[in-house]
Amino acid sequence: MSRQLPFHTMDVFTTQPFGGNPLAIVEDADGLTTAQMQIIAREFNLSETLFVQSPDDPGHTAKVRIFFPTDEIPFAGHPTIGCAIHLAAKHFAGQKDFETTITLEEVAGLVPVEVLSAGGKAKARFTAPVIPEQHKGESPSEALAACALGLNERDIGFGDHKCRVFAGGPAFLYIPVASLDALGRAGVMEPHWSRMIAAANVDSAYLYTPGNDEIGYQARMFSPTAGIPEDPATGSATAILAAQLLASGALGEGTNSISLLQGVEMGRRSELGLEVDATGGEISSVRVSGSAVAISSGSIVIPQA
Repeated sequence: MSRQLPFHTMDVFTTQPFGGNPLAIVEDADGLTTAQMQIIAREFNLSETLFVQSPDDPGHTAKVRIFFPTDEIPFAGHPTIGCAIHLAAKHFAGQKDFETTITLEEVAGLVPVEVLSAGGKAKARFTAPVIPEQHKGESPSEALAACALGLNERDIGFGDHKCRVFAGGPAFLYIPVASLDALGRAGVMEPHWSRMIAAANVDSAYLYTPGNDEIGYQARMFSPTAGIPEDPATGSATAILAAQLLASGALGEGTNSISLLQGVEMGRRSELGLEVDATGGEISSVRVSGSAVAISSGSIVIPQA
């Protein structure tokens, strides 16, 4: 039988199995080529698959590479959260209460992740490897955004929140929508969608609107050109949202703590926490937090090189 590698799946940004965003974690991946990793990611066909390798610096926990079904990406939030909780739980096997820091070497940079488990329920918080910034892409008009999402022009924007494009590793087009009703009605409409995405120079659009009760914002993320029709939870887009909120005048001085909800329309409710440190109109640090639960374990055949 061909040699196989161990894998695990996690549901991330949830405390409930079969909620949140699914993640595949493949361990012992040092000998894999990029092509082999891409084949395995396509086989799992989840929004992201993460490969764990030995760190370049022995003082760090692991080196990781993250793949969409169609391509490698430099950084992603739900793989970072899920992998950190998995590696911490593995290190503290049999213990329900622990606290540690997992340091991951990602393509975008070094990502420290604080992991805390209480009563067997683990939560992690990572610091984004780069501060989000303006991306070289064209922000669509409200009319084009509406056409691309099957909405009315009055459904796009609220307050000082306008369509903008930001990057922080990956890049996203941010589209504020006026209501939860409009958020629920949104979908990808061609040919307007492809025209909008090409002009913005991104693969993905992140929609958000003010939430109810204790939720700051509720969101959806579409990325069909990357093989992800809709993503239940997008940690990287949540981190980069900090720049969109700053540009919209929605952040105050000091630490801003914001709760977000995503994946509701997909039946995979995901809860994300965002912390943004802002001073003098500039962002100095961004952190994203969430939980994860283990779902399955097994082994996968290594593809031919």
